[in-house]
Amino acid sequence: MTNQRSPKLRIAIVEEDRERAMLIVDGVRDAGDFDISVIGDVTGLRRKLSSLEPDIVLIDLEDPSRDVLEELALASAPMERPVAIFVDRSDDALTKAAIEAGVSAYVVDGLKKERIKPILDAAITRFSMFSRIRKELDATKSALAERKMIDRAKGLLMRARGLGEEEAYALLRKTAMDQGKKIAEVASALITAAELLK
Repeated sequence: MTNQRSPKLRIAIVEEDRERAMLIVDGVRDAGDFDISVIGDVTGLRRKLSSLEPDIVLIDLEDPSRDVLEELALASAPMERPVAIFVDRSDDALTKAAIEAGVSAYVVDGLKKERIKPILDAAITRFSMFSRIRKELDATKSALAERKMIDRAKGLLMRARGLGEEEAYALLRKTAMDQGKKIAEVASALITAAELLK
């Protein structure tokens, strides 16, 4: 049996100053065994990140403006991966902009090598938590939409065939089983057919 190791996490570091970038690289190396890439020029950041496909993005900004912060946060796709931003100074508006952009960790007071591992851990944990919540919300919305469609199809059957609610649902369920489909698919087809026949 072969011992398969899980692939290394890919971390992209966005920092234009080479010295500061190396400080982050050292901190990341101390935190674990990662595949590290440094992006020193933020021009075309979205394209560069897309080609690297990092698991985590660390952005260091000495003196951020709201526009630069939003652009970097959005380019790094915080809904797709954890993003941590380090800033030397901030204000309420910048903090709010970072959080609204979906940044997983927003660290004020610059970057210290020994803080990188706990910040990485926090960013990954927070991202995972919000990602799970988004998936649960999407599943709930989808289930609600299916429920509404099934209720509408039941109503059509009740009026057209003079059935009670339970009988209409049983007919939908039986049809779905006979056709090897989901009840929502049968309900959708029934609603489409009813609209065509109006």
